Amino acid sequence: MDTAYLSTPHAVRSSDAKPLVCVRHVSKQFANGTLAVRDVNLHLGAGEFVSLLGPSGCGKSTLLRMIAGLGAPSTGTIEWPTTSHDASGEPERDLGFVFQDPTLMPWATALANVMMPLTLKGVRKSEAQGRAAEMLALVGLKGFEKSYPRELSGGMRMRVSIARGLVLRPKILLMDEPFAALDEITRHRLNDDLLELWWKEKFTAVFVTHSVFESVYLSKRIVVMAARPGRVMADLDVDAPYPRDDLFRTSPEYAHLCRVVSGKLKEAIGS
Repeated sequence: MDTAYLSTPHAVRSSDAKPLVCVRHVSKQFANGTLAVRDVNLHLGAGEFVSLLGPSGCGKSTLLRMIAGLGAPSTGTIEWPTTSHDASGEPERDLGFVFQDPTLMPWATALANVMMPLTLKGVRKSEAQGRAAEMLALVGLKGFEKSYPRELSGGMRMRVSIARGLVLRPKILLMDEPFAALDEITRHRLNDDLLELWWKEKFTAVFVTHSVFESVYLSKRIVVMAARPGRVMADLDVDAPYPRDDLFRTSPEYAHLCRVVSGKLKEAIGS
């Protein structure tokens, strides 16, 4: 069976005519001297599902936060070629962010939590309520609009967080290990639901994970990173078609793909 991947070591693709985000020679060194990320190059195209895969300490979350504008590179640039810029030259990043912890306001209902980005944008209350309710329905939580976080399971709280990240209909959704703390059954279900949302909403997804199995199941591309300092070791195309389901999870093709990615990850860890 032919390999289903194309490796491009620096994760820059000439086929991306108009990428949404261009990460160019980005490094990040913290005040304590730790070099978290070194010379990362990465292009993110419209409609892609890209996983950042690697061991703890390889800079995946640091890179994600810099793309979101939650931290600045020490060297290099992060460009948004198709995005308008404000008066100071800063890009108006059209993105949503889903953290590893749902980070919901405990005193607010699910509906109010999802409404928050709309409220901050100045959307009138009636419209915000309607859009938030629609997004909760899309993530499978119709009927739970008035529930508080303490009344929801871990998986349901994460669904609320995803709904909040998507309520502004962003071009890019950044996800920092959102399912890491969930049990395997819930994680599989949310993987399926996330893919369905991505297919319907047509956003670009950037997904941080430690899991080879999760990355292969979800992604069009897997960017494998090595640690100390964090750097890109391989950029792999996952050629399996969508939609993907339990038949794909148990197929010889999926097992083969997981073996290939596991091999690349071992190379990265040993480098």
